[in-house]
Amino acid sequence: MKVIPAPSVRRTPSGPLRREVWLPAVLALVIVSAFQAVGVWKINLGPAAIAVYPMVWALLAGGFVSAQRRWPLTPRMWAVAESLMAVGVSLLVARLSLTLGPNIDVLFDAGPALLLQEVGHLVGTVAIALPLAVALRMGRATVGATFSIDREASFAIVGDRFGVKSDEYRGVLSMYVFGTMFGAVIVALIASLTSSLGIFDPLALAMGAGVGSGSMMAAGAAAISAAHPEVGEQVLALAATSNLITMILGVYVGVWIALPLADRLYRLLTRSASRPAVVSGERTEFSSSAPIDAADPADTHAAPFGDDDVKVTVPLYLSVPIVAAICIAAATIAAGEPTTSIPIGFTLIVGLMLVATALSHLTRGKITAVIWASVLGVSVSGPWFPGSAWIVHNTESIDFMSMCAVVLGFAGLAVGKNLPALRMIGWKIVPVGFAAIFASFLLSTLIAEFALGFWR
Repeated sequence: MKVIPAPSVRRTPSGPLRREVWLPAVLALVIVSAFQAVGVWKINLGPAAIAVYPMVWALLAGGFVSAQRRWPLTPRMWAVAESLMAVGVSLLVARLSLTLGPNIDVLFDAGPALLLQEVGHLVGTVAIALPLAVALRMGRATVGATFSIDREASFAIVGDRFGVKSDEYRGVLSMYVFGTMFGAVIVALIASLTSSLGIFDPLALAMGAGVGSGSMMAAGAAAISAAHPEVGEQVLALAATSNLITMILGVYVGVWIALPLADRLYRLLTRSASRPAVVSGERTEFSSSAPIDAADPADTHAAPFGDDDVKVTVPLYLSVPIVAAICIAAATIAAGEPTTSIPIGFTLIVGLMLVATALSHLTRGKITAVIWASVLGVSVSGPWFPGSAWIVHNTESIDFMSMCAVVLGFAGLAVGKNLPALRMIGWKIVPVGFAAIFASFLLSTLIAEFALGFWR
């Protein structure tokens, strides 16, 4: 059984900051600060409206800077931006975990709705995106592209079943690249539109946002909480919990239900003969020692894009202060004035993230940092913990959407890394990818809406 070696990781020097580190950081600070100051733009669509938040503009502006060729960023700068984005997502997870304790009663009140709505995340893509991909004649790549929204764990699932040189594996790569580049924007816009319609319970929308991707969930939850500020913290808590459930169940359901279902439905719609479950000589599994790329904390395997892929890890003693400083600047602009609670809150969030990361290393990754952060967050933010009111007060003062803007700003600056792969994939993944993400969000929201009504 062949094992794919972990890609080599080159660290930046421990000396003074080099241009490849400070330039992406400065660009992110300028982009995020500018659009955070501009605020929200609303587009009226008759009875509904789409609110375009600073985080969306930050992603688009970062992507433009990353893709332009007049003053091009280097591949190592793209990799640095991706590494800093990973730290930002980890801080987002820590911030979300601190909403769980004060809203623990809301999680219990949601009851079975939290579990039932996962059906939407797990089969929505197969029900809607797969027939569209068949109609567009994507071939066997359809199966890999539509059995889930395809984060890193999907590479292991499909690679093990069909092989790393298969069309199904190419489909996973297609959806992964599309989701990385556009997923957060799509979820944010859909969440904003559905929130403005006023036909869904915001708590159901929050559960729908937990699609299994940390960045997509954060963007959707931010849009929903902004539209419903009266239940903003409850929305964040439910979205984080839903995303954690999807993350935990996703691998098992993908292996035993979603992928076989997608394969069978594809053969039914195309009337094609069945193919071997594993291509001889191509079966693969991932080494348990492979490093985790924290660009999306819901993902547990590094995607094998090839030996030529440039990967740079900025040491935590550099990356954490850089990202935290930009987040503090963005949160201060969002608040309208400097307050002592914002730096205090970020100190608490950084501390929680570092402890969760250390515990994950102690358990050799068997318990991920996401799970540790969730456990620690609910433990120290609940009413049973001494000083929880002080912790919650300081962390709630940090505008969640401003943190999302920082993360998506770095995501935009890393876009140039994936442009060659996107050109190779072709245009068909655009409607199919949009349909997959839309179906996962909407079907899950519908199920949660009915489940909440029944349970209550």
